[in-house]
Parts: sequence; structure tokens; C-alpha cells
Amino acid sequence: MTRAIDFIFDFASPNGYFAHHGLKGVAERTGASVNLIPCLLGGIFKATGNQAPFVAFGGVKGKLDYEMLEIRRFVTRYSLTDFRMNPNFPINSLTAMRGLCAVEPGPDFDRYVEAVSAGFWERGLAMGDPAVLQSVLDEAGLDGADLMARAQTHDVKARLAANTEAAVARGVFGVPTFFVGEEMFFGKERLDQLEALLSAQ
Repeated sequence: MTRAIDFIFDFASPNGYFAHHGLKGVAERTGASVNLIPCLLGGIFKATGNQAPFVAFGGVKGKLDYEMLEIRRFVTRYSLTDFRMNPNFPINSLTAMRGLCAVEPGPDFDRYVEAVSAGFWERGLAMGDPAVLQSVLDEAGLDGADLMARAQTHDVKARLAANTEAAVARGVFGVPTFFVGEEMFFGKERLDQLEALLSAQ
């Protein structure tokens, strides 16, 4: 049986940040591996006609207030006390996602994810600014200048585009989305369902 979780991810989504941290416990408890797949949320939205919740539900009385309530509950449950809504939200994540596509899976990939996630959703930085992004990467012990240069290469841009197109082809319409084999789960609220499936295997 499949013991791997494909995680469709973009730094731009606070729910992607939550899912990234929540998945760590799921993986530990079930013995599953996590394959984080960098995609561009804006590209997914464009291809599927979807919108960010603050746009889609902005006119629905009480909906966004409830979204914030769910966030507070999730923060409490998973002890994500460093989380803060970024004052620069929404943030263009294109360069950050391309930069991640320039890093091969391994320790540097993980360090990139942790550092940039914190910049977006803990430190409140203007992560859409390449200079700020490069500084965050340098602080994390990565070569920010090299990664920013590689983020602009054709191969890296094509990798992010291909990841995004492949995600849409699998039925993805937003972030975070998870797959275990052909089983798809959307949203941080589905982590329990995801874990239940893995635990039953």
C-alpha cells in the first residue's frame, strides 16, 4: 500500500503553512513520507476558476469571521504559537516558489521551506520582495544570491509550471491538497481523514 503523501504546496497560503506543520505529526504517527510538491496557487486558481477565500467569501456575512475562528482553533490544537497573519497579505509567492524548485529534495530543501514559511507566516516579512527573500535564505545558511539567480532560469520556471499543470490535471483546485495514491484530500481540516486512511493501511 502507498505510504507516501503528495503535498501540493505554495507559501502564499496560510493554510499551506498550517498543513505543513500538521503533516509532520501525521507522518511520524503513520510512518508515511511527505513529498512536498511546489506549485503556484495563482496558476491553480487561474486554471480552475477558483478564488482565494477572502475574495470568494468576502461578501458572505460571518464567513471570514468563521475562517479566522478555525485558524485560532488550529493554532491552539497544533501549538503553532509563532503564527501571525502577514500584514503584507496577499503576497506574491512566484519568486519564492521558483526558488524552491531550484533546490533538490534533501536538507537544503527542508531548510528553505522552514525559513521561507517562517518569513511568510511568523515574521510578517514582505516575502514578495526578492531582496527580502534572499536575505531570509542567507540567514538560513543558504546561498540566497545563487538561488535567486537560478529561480530566473528557464528550467526552474518550467519545473514550477509543469508541477502546477500536473496538479490541476490531478483535480487540484487549491492549497493545501494531499494525495495518498489516487485518494485526494483538500484543506487543513482533512488531516484527520488523511491520517485515518494511512493508519488503516
